[in-house]
Amino acid sequence: MNLNKKNGFTGYIIFWLSQSVSQLGSAMTGFALMIWTYKQTDSAMTVSLMTFCSYMPYILVSLLAGSFIDKHSKKKIMLVSDSAAALCTVFIWAMLAGGRLEIWHIYVVNVITGFMNAFQQPAQSVAIGILVPKELYARASGMDSFSNNLLTVVTPVLAASVSAFRGLEGVILLDLCSFVFAFCVLLIFIHIPEKPTGEKKKEALFSGLKEGIDFLRKRKGLSYMILSMFLINFLSRLTYENIMSPMLLARTGGNEQIMGIVSSVLGIGGIAGGLLVASGRIKGSPVKMIYLSAAFSFLFGDLGLSFGRNVWIWSLAGLAASIPIPFVAAGQRMILYNRIPREIQGRIFAVRNALQYSSIPLGILLGGWLADYVFEPFMKGGSPAAAFLGRLTGTGSGSGMALMFSCTAVLGAAASIYWYGNKDIRALDAEEEEQKV
Repeated sequence: MNLNKKNGFTGYIIFWLSQSVSQLGSAMTGFALMIWTYKQTDSAMTVSLMTFCSYMPYILVSLLAGSFIDKHSKKKIMLVSDSAAALCTVFIWAMLAGGRLEIWHIYVVNVITGFMNAFQQPAQSVAIGILVPKELYARASGMDSFSNNLLTVVTPVLAASVSAFRGLEGVILLDLCSFVFAFCVLLIFIHIPEKPTGEKKKEALFSGLKEGIDFLRKRKGLSYMILSMFLINFLSRLTYENIMSPMLLARTGGNEQIMGIVSSVLGIGGIAGGLLVASGRIKGSPVKMIYLSAAFSFLFGDLGLSFGRNVWIWSLAGLAASIPIPFVAAGQRMILYNRIPREIQGRIFAVRNALQYSSIPLGILLGGWLADYVFEPFMKGGSPAAAFLGRLTGTGSGSGMALMFSCTAVLGAAASIYWYGNKDIRALDAEEEEQKV
């Protein structure tokens, strides 16, 4: 049954729903393993290294994966990648059941998963471009943002609930069930048309990387957009990934309930933003959607988290920070799908992912170091500058991390406005209007 041909958008909806179920299972396992790891080591750095082990192979392999993705079936790539991830989950379950699970096992599994994601995610991006009609790219991006943020909200609750009744083994079993469901839906019901690529010639290892870079180098607007997102990702990961929760705990005397509320509000804001984009009622140029939304998120979200003193202000700041993010993602997706020929989308998406997301692990590691060794000691040093800044961000434990949010608010908003004024990026909007005509 060819659902996407039968009812247009229906194929994508089925694909999106099944993949969301699978992502929920994976997210629950990841959350449960993070808690298990922290309880074993009582070390935040150990948990950060789990994320680092996933990102680094993903970034490195993405540089080489694009050409392979373009020349092979996107459906087969996703099926094989998801199967490899499921085998890793089975391995973790077997080690846990035998009482032999160790931290380094999780690191190795995360490396393998990151490797497979370097193929799976670009292949999925290309597949979405095939399944979704051109005029519905923004709506599909909104649905994707909705599901991702919904997972952010419900994953901790569901993982904790299942773990309470069946332990970590129960969470892993549920993850495997979600994989089987998504695998069967993709295998049986989803048809992804593939354009014939002719004879598969043997290529040099870095040929896809070279072609992707050459393509972007000739299109300054796309190159500058990717460079700008590299910087925006870096600034956001300096604070939200590792700093927000410790800051809230430090400023509330260890109140985990407040931390949980603010974290949930961030996810709810993302859900709201995703629904707004998916509704198709809010329209605008892609460039405005990206950069004005990012500037708003940095300025009002980060400053609110920095200057806030209670859960109400922090929650409002969380909404201001998270609602615009789906618009940023939708604007990028519209530009990329409309500017990149389908036959080379795999290598371009792979190179783009490697470049754009390479700042994330750097931001995660640097953010913790800056908080512990620069900003917190500075605010506790008693200097006149610290006393002056303390009038804005407060004093005491957590004030240094609050100052970090002030810095990212100013730098992030300024960078977003700067890139919005870039003539080559603005030209992407003009090209969009020409394509509509």
